[in-house]
Amino acid sequence: MAQEEDVMPHTAGHTANPELDRCIDDCYSCATSCGTTLSYCLEQGGKHAEAKHIALMFDCSAICETAAGSMARNSDAYGQICRVCAQVCRACEKDCRSFRDDSTMQACVDACRTCAENCERMAA
Repeated sequence: MAQEEDVMPHTAGHTANPELDRCIDDCYSCATSCGTTLSYCLEQGGKHAEAKHIALMFDCSAICETAAGSMARNSDAYGQICRVCAQVCRACEKDCRSFRDDSTMQACVDACRTCAENCERMAA
C-alpha cells in the first residue's frame, strides 16, 4: 500500500522548484484577494457591482485556483493554464485599477499583477 505522500499531489513548499512554489503561493493569494474584493464590491454596489466586473473577478479567482492546482500536481498542461491565468489576471488588474483611491481595490490590483508576472514566467 502506497504511503500518503506518494499519492498526494505536491503542494507549495514541497516542489523542487522555488520559483514554482512562489507562483503557486501567488496564485492562491490572488484567488483569495479576488474573492475578498468581490464580496466588498457587491457590498459597495453601483459601478463596483456591475455584472462584467463581478464576472471578471469570479473568473480571475477560479483560474488562479486552477493554475495553482495544476502546478502543484505538476500537470503537463500547467504552462498553458498559467498563460491563460496571466491574461485573466492582467484584465482583472486593469479593471480593478479603474477604481482609484480605493485601498481594497488596490490590494486586488497588486495581487493580480504579482500573479500575472509569475504565471507569465511559468508559461514561458
